[in-house]
Amino acid sequence: MNRLYALVKRNCKLFFKDKGMFFTSLITPLILLVLYATFLGNVYRDSFLLSMPEGFAVSDSLTWGMVGGQLVSSLLAVCTITVAFCSNLLMVQDKVTGAHMDFSITPTSPSLLAMGYFIATALVTLLICYVALGACLLYLAFLGWYMSMGDVLLMCLDVLLLVLFGTALSSLISFPLSTNGQASAVGTIVSSVYGFICGAYMPISNFGIGLQRVLSFLPGTYGTSLLRNHALRGVYAEMEKQGFPQMAIEGLQEAVDCRIYFFDSLVEEGSMFIILGGSVLLLIAAYVALQYLYAHRRRIST
Repeated sequence: MNRLYALVKRNCKLFFKDKGMFFTSLITPLILLVLYATFLGNVYRDSFLLSMPEGFAVSDSLTWGMVGGQLVSSLLAVCTITVAFCSNLLMVQDKVTGAHMDFSITPTSPSLLAMGYFIATALVTLLICYVALGACLLYLAFLGWYMSMGDVLLMCLDVLLLVLFGTALSSLISFPLSTNGQASAVGTIVSSVYGFICGAYMPISNFGIGLQRVLSFLPGTYGTSLLRNHALRGVYAEMEKQGFPQMAIEGLQEAVDCRIYFFDSLVEEGSMFIILGGSVLLLIAAYVALQYLYAHRRRIST
């Protein structure tokens, strides 16, 4: 246990020692929040108003509460993954500097080394993403606040699960990489593609049926949906109080991916948590197995 603590402490200190990497990781979610609000806010607002029944008046506060919930859930769904890839660059840097080979000739087991990188990356990413969550909650308070304390706590849980998912995914993908250029290229690709396939940039309901069914196999889809549900639950409750037709509310929920279908079956919220949590455990197991295989091959070659 002391060795694991020492590894985690060492990895965290090295990350925070690199001021450029730390501040870039920290400020990226805040920049994205400004960009999302600037370029996507009016798009989400117009889409919401066009979906309302003709002649049905909607207050500005409720409109922007709906828009804000979509924006912050999209931002957090992407940042929890992309920041994890940035935080996990230390594992690749250790290969470049030779530190990883130094660890391999010590009594430190491959699984302990793997968990040291994983826990450090998860802690750093969680810190940054919770700062982003705090900024998002302030943004919602400015636009129109409809969330309960329970919804806030559930969003904290969503962020935790997605950070663990992003850390496990980045660990598994980054493990075979051996240069900083490879790591940067992979991070760029993930940042560009992930937002689309998880439904953050564009709701999955806007895609064709075939693509929707393919994306329903991806855990990130359900992570985005959980964030959307908890960010917008209070908005839907307010709509019911104001007499919105139930069919209109359900239509909105489907339009913004609060209601996700696996083929023709509605996926319940509890099932989304199970899928996301199970995916984290599966990815961690695959990552540790890769560490064992790598160490075994090195022993054979030497």
